[in-house]
Amino acid sequence: QVRLVESGGGLVQSGGSLRISCAASGSMFGISTMGWYRQAPGKPRELVATITSGGNTDYADSVKGRFTISRDNAKNTVFLQMNSLEPEDTAVYYCYAALRVTGTGPYTNQWGQGTQVTVSS
Repeated sequence: QVRLVESGGGLVQSGGSLRISCAASGSMFGISTMGWYRQAPGKPRELVATITSGGNTDYADSVKGRFTISRDNAKNTVFLQMNSLEPEDTAVYYCYAALRVTGTGPYTNQWGQGTQVTVSS
C-alpha cells in the first residue's frame, strides 16, 4: 500500500517563508508527476504547482515568483518552498503523486492527508 506523508506546515507571519515536503512510501513501480494543491475554508481545491519526473514545473499564477517546487526522485519526495507568504496563502496543502504499482498498470493519483499552512497578517 502506498502512502504519501506531508510535513512542514505551520504558522508563519506575512512575508515569511515555509517549506513543506511530501514523501511517498510503499510498493510502487514508478512516479510520474507530483504536485501540490491547496484548499482554503469555503473555497474549492486549487492546483498550486506540479513537477514532472524530468523536472518540468508549472505554477498557478497566484504563486509564480514566490513558490518553488522541487523533487528528489531517489527519495520519492516532493518539496514546496514558499516565500513572501501572504494571508491569502492560508490553506490546507495536499500533495499528490501520479504513480503506478505495477510495470504495466495505469498511473493513478495518490493523495497525502494534508498539512495546514497559516499566514498571519
